[in-house]
Amino acid sequence: MNKELKTESLIIGNRVPKDFFVVSGIGQSDITVHAGSYHLALKDAGIERCNIMVYSSILPAIANQIERSPQLVHGSVMETIMACANSEKGQRATAGIIFGWLYNKKTKEKYGGLVCEYNGNGEEEKIKKELQASLNELYSNGYSEKFELKNTKIIIKSFIPEKKYGTVIVSICFVNYEIPILN
Repeated sequence: MNKELKTESLIIGNRVPKDFFVVSGIGQSDITVHAGSYHLALKDAGIERCNIMVYSSILPAIANQIERSPQLVHGSVMETIMACANSEKGQRATAGIIFGWLYNKKTKEKYGGLVCEYNGNGEEEKIKKELQASLNELYSNGYSEKFELKNTKIIIKSFIPEKKYGTVIVSICFVNYEIPILN
C-alpha cells in the first residue's frame, strides 16, 4: 500500500538581519594566525564560541544595534560584517568599520544602511579619513539622489603585536533575523 502523502509547503524569502551588536578584539600568538592570533582576537571580542560567517556591507532598514547578545551558544553560526587584519611582530595591525543609515529624502523613512571595512596596517587617524571616503564613495554612486546618509559611526582597533603573529578584528554581529513568508 503505497499512499501518497499530501504535504503543504511554505515558501520563504531571504532572511533579513535584524538585531546586531558591535565588538572588537586583538590577539597574538607565537604559533600561528588562524588557530592562534585570530582565535584569540575572537576571544577578546567575546565571540570565540561561534562559527564566523562574513557578509558584504549592507544593512537592512530593520537592523537595530543592541548592547550585546545575552547568550551565545557554543558552535552556533555568527553571521557578521567583519574587518580583520593580520600582522607580524612589530608591524601594526588595524581593523575598522564605518556604517551609516540611508533615509529617503522625501518621506524621511529609513531605507537601510551602508558599511565599509578597513583591513591593513594604517594608523587610526588616517584610517578614519579613508573609511569616511569609502562610505562617501558608496553613497555617491547609487544612493545620493534619493537618500540622505546620516548617523555614521566609526569603530577602529589597532595594535602592534609583541608576539610572532597578531590579529585585530572589528565586527558587526547579527543575532536574529526576520524571514518573509512569500505564500
